[in-house]
Amino acid sequence: MTKSTPLPEGAVLGILGGGQLGKMTAIAAAELGYRVHVFAPMGDAPACDFAHATTRADYDDHAALKSFGEAIDAVTSEFENVPCDVMDILAAHVPVSPGRPALETAQHRIAEKTLAKDIGMLTPHFAPISSAEDLIAAMADMPNGAILKTCRLGYDGKGQVRLTQSDDLTAAFNSLNSDDCILEEMINFSAEASFLVARDAQGETRSFPASINHHEDGILARSIAPADPQILSDDLLSDGQAKIATLAEKLGLVGVLAMETFITSQGLVFNEIAPRPHNSFHWTIEGTMTSQFSQLVRAVMGLPLGNTQAMGVWQMDNILGQHMAELEAALSAEGVFVHRYGKSAAKHGRKMAHLNRRLD
Repeated sequence: MTKSTPLPEGAVLGILGGGQLGKMTAIAAAELGYRVHVFAPMGDAPACDFAHATTRADYDDHAALKSFGEAIDAVTSEFENVPCDVMDILAAHVPVSPGRPALETAQHRIAEKTLAKDIGMLTPHFAPISSAEDLIAAMADMPNGAILKTCRLGYDGKGQVRLTQSDDLTAAFNSLNSDDCILEEMINFSAEASFLVARDAQGETRSFPASINHHEDGILARSIAPADPQILSDDLLSDGQAKIATLAEKLGLVGVLAMETFITSQGLVFNEIAPRPHNSFHWTIEGTMTSQFSQLVRAVMGLPLGNTQAMGVWQMDNILGQHMAELEAALSAEGVFVHRYGKSAAKHGRKMAHLNRRLD
C-alpha cells in the first residue's frame, strides 16, 4: 500500500475486538466510506451492531481467522491483548495494524519499560518478580513503597497491589496468582499526562495535543485537553511527543499509539503504552479536526493523515456502571456530547459511556 493507492471507498476494514473502541472505530470507518467486519469472541460486543459483517470466534480459531483475513482488505485491533500470532496469520492476507512488535511489547510491562529506557525515557525503578523471595528482595530497595503488577493482562487497576515494606509480601505475591510480575517504585508526581501519535505505513506521523488525566481507583475518571502549559510545559510537551514518535518508529507501528506518563520534577516518567485508541483521547471525537478513531482508519486504509489541531479546550468524563444517574442527567444538559457504548449491563467499574464538553 502506498500514499498514491489508498484503499478505495467500499473496502472492508477488519476490527479485532467488539468493545466500545471497536464501535467508535467502526463509526469513523463508515464516515470515510468503508465497510467493517468485526472479529470477536462470543459475549457482549457493541461494535458488532455497527458492522456489515461479523465473525464470532475465539482468537485461537485459525480457520476462522483465515476466512476473516480473506474477507477484508486491512485489519486493526481495538485492544492490545490479541494473541500475537493473530497478526502473523492475518499478515499473510492483508496489511495489519498495529503489527506484531507493537502488540508483543505492549503486552508485557517489562518489555515496554525496557524499550522506554532504551530510547532515553525516565522510568520508575522496576524489577522482575517471579517469586515471593524476589519480591522481598526487591522491596528492600524501594523504601517509599511500590506497586506489584502482573506483567500481562492488567488494566484499569486490575492485576496489581500497592505495597510498603511492612506489608505481608508473601501474601501479596500469592494474591496475584502469577509468577510473571513486575515491581515498580512509587513515583512522586504532580500530574498524569498522556500522548497520542498516529503513524502510517510509510512512517509519516502526526501528534495529537496531550491530555491531563485524573484516575480514581485505578480507572481513568477525567481528561482535560489540550494540556495546560502551566501543568505540562512546552518543553515537556515537545519531549513527550518526540519520545512517543520514536517509540512508534521503533515498533514499526501502523495506526495509533498512546503513552501514559507522570509529570515529575525530573521530567516525564514513562508509565505504559497502548497501540490502539485510548480512553484519554475520546475528547478528540468533537475536539480535534480529526478524531483518534478517524486517524486510525486513515493510517490503516492508506489515506493521508488528518489535521489534529484542537478546536478549543475539552473535558472528557468517563461514565462507569455506578454513574448511570449522571449519564441520564447529561442527556438533557446543554453543551454535553453523550457517547453511550451500548453494553448490555451496567456493572460497578465498567465503562458504559463518556461525556465530552467544551470548556472555553
